[in-house]
Amino acid sequence: MLFGKYINKYYLKYSWVIIIGIIALFLVDIAQLEIPEIYSTIIDGLNGNQELLTKSKLLDLCGDMFIIVLIMVVGRMLWRLCFFGSAVKVVASIRRKMFDHCKDLPQEYYSKNKVGSLMSLFTNDLGTIEECFGDGVLYLFDALGLGTLALYKMFKLNSSLAYLVIIPLVLLILIGVIVGGYMEKKWKARQEAFSSLSDFAQESFSGISVIKAFVKELK
Repeated sequence: MLFGKYINKYYLKYSWVIIIGIIALFLVDIAQLEIPEIYSTIIDGLNGNQELLTKSKLLDLCGDMFIIVLIMVVGRMLWRLCFFGSAVKVVASIRRKMFDHCKDLPQEYYSKNKVGSLMSLFTNDLGTIEECFGDGVLYLFDALGLGTLALYKMFKLNSSLAYLVIIPLVLLILIGVIVGGYMEKKWKARQEAFSSLSDFAQESFSGISVIKAFVKELK
């Protein structure tokens, strides 16, 4: 997620939308963790416990599966609308404020500052904010909700096996932190490269206009 004094107010502004999305996300997480329970019942029945595979029991399992699928479809549609919809509104609001601010800047500002940096702010930077606001909220609460519920079910089923599963999980978290820091440095380098590329392109197009103005195409 992305935090800061300029972005935190949007979390408050769209807090009710985010809360609805979080509730829908948790319902989806709870529902999809019930699917292995249904599979285990069917597998136990195939392994010899025929009482679990009676016609009425199978109809009940099919009904439960239908309800789970319905909750997942509606829930996923809802949290996508809440998270990604609010992210689009946040970026649109920031872009509007940035554009209004750019209109009020004096001409001297554009003489001293390169246009490529401004283009980078309006394109890549705002795109990154949209991803952080939408995907960041999703990944944070999905990891908390689904991870907590999955660990609970794992320890409830077999605590010894759960401890063994956690070992590579901790390693993955450490690797993710290291790779995340490396990607952040690369992201800053990418933004600077994009800014330089935008400046080069803008200067090239301006140079073409100058060449045409002095009729120097042939030379």
